Amino acid sequence: MVVLENITKTYLKGTVRAVNEVSFEVGEGELFGLIGPDGAGKTSIFRMLTTLLLPDSGTGRINGLDVVRDYKAIRRKVGYMPGRFSLYPDLSVEENLQFFATIFNASVKENYDLIRDIYVQLEPFKDRRAGKLSGGMKQKLALCCALIHRPDVLFLDEPTTGVDVVSRREFWEMLRRLKQQGITILVSTPYMDEATLCERIALIQNGRILSIDTPGNIIGQFPERLFAIRSDDMGKLLSDIRDLPFISSCHAFGTYHHITFRGGDISLQQQLTGLLMEKQHTNIECRSVTPTIEDCFIRLMEN
Repeated sequence: MVVLENITKTYLKGTVRAVNEVSFEVGEGELFGLIGPDGAGKTSIFRMLTTLLLPDSGTGRINGLDVVRDYKAIRRKVGYMPGRFSLYPDLSVEENLQFFATIFNASVKENYDLIRDIYVQLEPFKDRRAGKLSGGMKQKLALCCALIHRPDVLFLDEPTTGVDVVSRREFWEMLRRLKQQGITILVSTPYMDEATLCERIALIQNGRILSIDTPGNIIGQFPERLFAIRSDDMGKLLSDIRDLPFISSCHAFGTYHHITFRGGDISLQQQLTGLLMEKQHTNIECRSVTPTIEDCFIRLMEN
């Protein structure tokens, strides 16, 4: 359904390469995630695929249509929800929905079944101006407006950024229901924990793809045993561990530091604990843990 072949985008007269020869494919009805930090190139890729930007080189196709040559036809077949709220704040919820349906020569009535589960949460506020909605409600309205013409492909650019945890969970549940209706969904996010909610993901950094696979396969390819360690002085612990010659990697990770041993020699675990006790660390806890997508992302960046 979506194909990119060596697509590139630069800014500032070619001095900034935002997207660097990116290639991937997305199958029909797939929920595909583009995962990476701010500035990785996710938005530029989405804007080229939705015909809002021209690529400098390479090609992109949506259901066989070229993103440059067939831009008018593509715009009728895709739904796009940008990262920033872009609806009309002075129009009501209902007016925004009617407006976007009219643009695509559609009607709310004929496609209501597609947005019903989302819109029922908005209906009590249908006369409220869109600019007065909460963050989570704004996202639901934007999703309704992106769906009201029943697109073949739905692009969601960081849809849960700045939204509370409950609304984030609800939003992903809505995406799962939409996928069951046969819509191909591409979603970008800087939140690594959301990667596991996609069928396949592409990890991207500095405009380059680091890896493309299912979340489970990417985690399964982590080559070493991973440990989580903590003590009473986490700042000193990070510095002391990184100074040890048998430590391969050490990164702060929430209330723990995640470490791997050089050569994968886990027998060094007891030696590590002893050395840290000599350095006056107290309440040391070190245990084996399962890698996360974030661990895999960091390792791929280092390599």
